[in-house]
Parts: sequence; structure tokens; C-alpha cells
Amino acid sequence: MTIRIPPIQCLLTFEALARLRSVTQTSEELCVTPSAVSHRIKQLEQILGTKLFGRADFSLTTEGIEYLAQVREGLAALQKFPSNTASPGRRKLRLAVTPTFARSILLPRLKQFSDAYPEIDITLQVSIPLLDVVAEDADLMIRFGTGRYADVEHVCLMKDEVTPLAAPAFVREHGPFETPQDLEELPLLRSPLEPWRTWFAAHDLDWPEPVDGSQFNDIGLMCDAAAVGMGIALVRLKLAAPWLEHGTLVPLYPRHVPSPHAHHLCWRTGTMDRWECAAFAEWLRKSLS
Repeated sequence: MTIRIPPIQCLLTFEALARLRSVTQTSEELCVTPSAVSHRIKQLEQILGTKLFGRADFSLTTEGIEYLAQVREGLAALQKFPSNTASPGRRKLRLAVTPTFARSILLPRLKQFSDAYPEIDITLQVSIPLLDVVAEDADLMIRFGTGRYADVEHVCLMKDEVTPLAAPAFVREHGPFETPQDLEELPLLRSPLEPWRTWFAAHDLDWPEPVDGSQFNDIGLMCDAAAVGMGIALVRLKLAAPWLEHGTLVPLYPRHVPSPHAHHLCWRTGTMDRWECAAFAEWLRKSLS
């Protein structure tokens, strides 16, 4: 007699759905589509030859209640199993992240994750896609772009708005800034990560993308340059939070323009089967919502 063991992703999905009683919440927690949740439950029921959920509200059948206890016991045992390369009970998670996102968004929140999951050790690796500096063998990656990634699975983490920022002394010297045309002839700091054409188009300016002036491949460096008075930087507000909070940069205009890009959490197929990766993805998504 051949005993077929259900795939681990089916068991994780069953446990999450039984706990949350919502396909939508389960899909968000596991970072999969709602159809994948339904498919995994159907696959598990076919393997077991029994119904686990009795009604549309995802209440468990008698067999489902009994099996849930076994699944949770088994998952708990797997989490406690020591590896050969780590201390017993500890998990390793490698995260590739762009520098300014790490400094402005992730690091101020990371202690909350460490407090909630003290058994997970995180290794942060810098990734600069424009320079082809890519962290090797990262479990999870944070990318900034359109979200059309064919090589990985992904979920949108954070959208943002862009606006021109400058040092207070620069504003006093060159202001007031009342219309978009007031930027003409002033030094505009440049970055391929944040083209000025987004802001120009939103204000009906037919100006070309600037080709002169200082250029930066890191938004944080561009913010530092603007803070010492080198010019005006077009920056996403959430990334610029540390400079805005300290008053070293100030917005020139009250209107902000939605960025055409967003930050996405990316991973290779199968990564979310690892408990520590799924836990971090869920925590990060909720902390940024």
C-alpha cells in the first residue's frame, strides 16, 4: 500500500484557511492568489479522500477538526527541527534591499519584527539594480519598478508620491515657489531612479528630461546633496521621511504626484513554503499598509 503525503504548501494553506476563515486573508498571508488557495484545498481533500470544510463560511467538518490538530502538531515539530548550519530553533533569512528603502523604511521598523520573531536571523544585502549590483542567493528581494517581473513572483508593498524638495536655505534664496515654471533655470538634481518627466507631465510642462547637472544612482545620496544646497531633488515622500522629519529638506509645492512605480517584494517559486519567508512577507506587508 502506497501512502501519499500531502505537499507542505497544501498543509500550510489548510492551517491558514482554518484559522482565518477567509480565502482573501489566506492568500495575502501566504502571498499567493486566491485561486491557488482554492486549488491547494481541493488537492488536499482529494489526497485525503474527505471534505475538510463543510460550508461557505469555512467551518470545519468533524474530519477537518481532527486533521487540523494533526497538521498543527506536525508543522510545530518541523519548525523545531534543528539544521546542521544554525543553532537549534533558529531560522536564517537573507533579504536583498535597495539602500534608501533600507535606511528610510525598513530599518526603523525592523526591531518590531525581531521582537515578534526572535528565532529568525536576518541578513541584509544591498542591491542596486541600475548598476547590476544584485545580492546573491537572497531569499526575498525588494525591487522598485512597474511590477512587471517575469522572473519572480511578487506582491506590491508600497506606492508613493513624488515632489520637488530642497534645503530651507535654498528655498529662501531662490523662492518663493508659486508655479511649476519657477523651477526654470534652477539646478535640478537627477537620478535614473526618479525621472523628472513624471512631474513635468503632471504639470503640463513640455520640458525635456534634464541632461545637465549632478546625477545620483541612489536616492539617499541625492537627498543628502539637496540637503546641503546643491539643488532641487525629485523624491518620493516616504523615502524622504528622515530628511523631512529633521527639516533638512522641505517641499516646494503642496501638490504631490503619484509615482508610476512602486516597491515590490519578490521571491522565487517555492520560497514561501519556508515558514520564515512567509512570516517576514506577512509582517512587512502589514507594517507598510
